[in-house]
Amino acid sequence: MSFTITRRGLLSMSAVAAGGAALGLSACGSDSDTDTGASPSGDASNITGQTVRVWFMEGSISDAAIAHLESTFAKENEGNTLTVEIQPWDGIVSKQQTSLASKSESPDLVETGNTQSSIFTSVGAFAPLDDIYEDLGGDDLIQSFVDAGRWDDKMYAMPLYAGARGVFYRKDLFEAASIPEPKTLDEFTEAVINLGKANPEGVSGFSGMYLAAVDEHGVESLMFAGGGNWAEKDGDKWQEKLTDPATIDSLNRIQRLFKEGTDYALDSQASQKAFEKYFNEGKVGVLVASGNVGAKIDQELWDADKVAVMPIPGKTEGEVGQTFAGGSNISLAANAQNPELAKQALRVIFGEEFQKLMGEDGWVPGNTTFSDSITGAFGEISATIVENSKLSPNTPQWGVAAGNNLLRDFFTTIAQGKDVEASAADYGTQLEGILNQG
Repeated sequence: MSFTITRRGLLSMSAVAAGGAALGLSACGSDSDTDTGASPSGDASNITGQTVRVWFMEGSISDAAIAHLESTFAKENEGNTLTVEIQPWDGIVSKQQTSLASKSESPDLVETGNTQSSIFTSVGAFAPLDDIYEDLGGDDLIQSFVDAGRWDDKMYAMPLYAGARGVFYRKDLFEAASIPEPKTLDEFTEAVINLGKANPEGVSGFSGMYLAAVDEHGVESLMFAGGGNWAEKDGDKWQEKLTDPATIDSLNRIQRLFKEGTDYALDSQASQKAFEKYFNEGKVGVLVASGNVGAKIDQELWDADKVAVMPIPGKTEGEVGQTFAGGSNISLAANAQNPELAKQALRVIFGEEFQKLMGEDGWVPGNTTFSDSITGAFGEISATIVENSKLSPNTPQWGVAAGNNLLRDFFTTIAQGKDVEASAADYGTQLEGILNQG
């Protein structure tokens, strides 16, 4: 059996009953037991000579956390090994689609972005994890991610980490330009633009902030903070919200930032992946970023007390703006070669040391018990940011929209200066059509 995403964006499964039955992919069936030495009883203690393959996404998990996972797994599961394979984000849905459907090529554990998880949970590509849910944290896990990881009342995707966005800014440049910390989104917009004009250090090509259309979650966070939204469920149908007045107002503000607040509106995808370099080089004074970026900002800037953090403000003073609740889930593939050993690896991943290592890297750990491990200034605001974050529409078709670059293309039209209302109407119609397919 196999599952595909058709060119029209519809999820389909070959050799699956018309009633929508899940894929007939067994994580612990007799064929798997014969091929890998897995114990039919679910006991991993008698398995030896096997390798658990884990797919993590680029930029997600630090080398220190990976080393801990590999060494701890080998120590606790004598005679077996674990190997981590880092995957690029670009094109990952297609690669996962192909690999997860193959009994010979599928990894055992796979990280998926939380906007992509339902693509696979909905078609049986993952095995249920209800039997170890409590072992991995139970009610202490990030519940919004837990909810997004369920399908048909079964738990398929565990929350690996959350990465809601805040603001990193050069407070020394703000002070030099006599610009106070902004308290509202409108003040934030003016502050960024005025900082770019002031250019306190006289840096050639200086911009008030880094903002690029290809950084869709950063732009999306500003849209959410201004009251904008992509779509909402109305009965059994999704209704686009890009043409709502609140979204239009938010998009107009973003377009002004693209035009007057940054020189990076049309930056390339490759450069955006390391956008903290512009901050480190003194070419921008503001970043909208997740907590892990703080560890990539030059330590000299932190040591000199030149950097500060704040939540993205809302439309009124004292209000924290809603931001995109970025992050990832981790799942056991239905075609895993070593399902019981993979569950042992999950116990290491959700163990105290691995969770704390993620916190030290700036992520909100999947198990909120260890949220206090988030170090530095961002750790002081992370709970507030996550509390005020929101998810994109929880439907497999959202992954199709994202995978087709609809979101990125939409923000690119805004960055190019095209009419906001016309663009919103065009892409809103496209989005509504995709979300209501299937």
